[in-house]
Amino acid sequence: MTGCAVSPAASRAAADSATFVLVGALGDLARRKLYPALYGLARDRLLGPRFPLVAVGREPHDDASFVRAAGEALAAAGETGGSVDVSAARRLFDGARYVRGDLTDPATYARLRDAVASIEREIDVRERNRLFYLAIPPSLFLDTVEQMSESGLAPRTRTVETMNTAGWARLVIEKPFGRDLASARALNVALLSRFAEPQLYRIDHYLGKETVQNLLAFRFANSIFEPLWNRGAIAHVEITAAETVGVEGRGRYYEEAGVLRDMFQSHLLQLVALTAMEAPGAMGADAVRDEKVKALRAVRRIDGRTGSGDIVIGQYAAGRIAETPVPAYGDEPSVGRISRTPTYGAVRFAIDDWRWEGVPFLVRSGKRLAARTSQIVVGFRRAPSYLWPASTRTTIAANELVIRIQPDEGIELRFQAKRPGAALALTPELELAPVRMRFTYEDAFGAPPSPAYETLLLDVMIGDATLFARSDEVEEAWAIADPLVAAAEGGALPLASYPAGSSGPTEADTLFGEGGRWAPLGPR
Repeated sequence: MTGCAVSPAASRAAADSATFVLVGALGDLARRKLYPALYGLARDRLLGPRFPLVAVGREPHDDASFVRAAGEALAAAGETGGSVDVSAARRLFDGARYVRGDLTDPATYARLRDAVASIEREIDVRERNRLFYLAIPPSLFLDTVEQMSESGLAPRTRTVETMNTAGWARLVIEKPFGRDLASARALNVALLSRFAEPQLYRIDHYLGKETVQNLLAFRFANSIFEPLWNRGAIAHVEITAAETVGVEGRGRYYEEAGVLRDMFQSHLLQLVALTAMEAPGAMGADAVRDEKVKALRAVRRIDGRTGSGDIVIGQYAAGRIAETPVPAYGDEPSVGRISRTPTYGAVRFAIDDWRWEGVPFLVRSGKRLAARTSQIVVGFRRAPSYLWPASTRTTIAANELVIRIQPDEGIELRFQAKRPGAALALTPELELAPVRMRFTYEDAFGAPPSPAYETLLLDVMIGDATLFARSDEVEEAWAIADPLVAAAEGGALPLASYPAGSSGPTEADTLFGEGGRWAPLGPR
């Protein structure tokens, strides 16, 4: 499927001028994701005309040695392919400042305030826009936002109007946002006592993926699909986020989180909301997020004790990934051998509204699975088969719409066609075959989609919060996830075992009911 070749940057608005304060400037997230994303925006000339970088970290650097360290991280990042445009890197790092300090020490924020004020005076930034990215562990969120507020670094902005005219301060906060509903509410209360909701950007990189965003365009800009997007035509919706990697040295974190906290509360429930939501009144942040919240409120809560038929959890055993032996979860560093932490979860959700009554949303995620795949599969109801010979009826598969989020982002429609050969009416044993119609960004637009963090950072800079979670959205997701987590951690659910490199525990197939099964992982 082809289209017009258009550069991904061509239709994007350039950012406002702003001082970018990166807290946790030499951590793993900054090295792997943030510097490549900022570099990509600089290369495409999408950063504001004045974009000074102020870095905050605990490492012993001065300005010059920080720039060298950040440049080395950028060169090593996979997104650059090992080749860095010198002029783009110069636009990003020239004049960068480094502030060393402990984030629990008020003196750090005094030094940071002085550095920001100094750099704004030097480059004559009249707008005094400030963007703070908190690339730090969740345990430091509260202390950091309190100190930023009390030091005057990030003043509260009362209205959107003053935010756009008198200079703005925006905070980007990484997941996980809380550990459960109670802690998420407490964090929201603390944040909203110091900042207005439009200043807060709770980031989920899944929402920056082009195909996730395209889901709204696909549904609401195409009249052939929206009339079918309901219980009348759809039999089930299947959402998968599968990984081949294990805990990758993060055993201590994963023991605290597990798959239900790590993936379901954030990424997967966001995909449920986008798939299930009604059309917003406008394509704006508040309208879209209002509909997502309504969709999450309609998700039926599952009691882990009485609804155990709707959830399966598992943990990977030793196995092979791409012919390479890998250890069991219990043998990973920083993980105990008797751990009951689930690395796989599959849940059958019901949505109690008019559009989706009786349509199960089957959601799964796991580590050490057979292929890295994130996708939404919309399974349509089977067509009547009485027209076809008996030998053909059993081969007629239901139509499927596959929205592939990663890898190979795109959309695929699978339907039945007659095999080439004799005329329909004269063929006693007519053969049908499944075929596919496929859209990819590379084919249609001549370029791959922009990386998620590029998209999301630019949205923060231009003040578009559509792809960021609002406080009520976060709390609704936790209200759904909390009972699942409690059931898994309280021992109410059996913990299935599955070999690394498989499609997960076979017990998860029972969620489909008789005759149903999960879509295969990887390409078909």
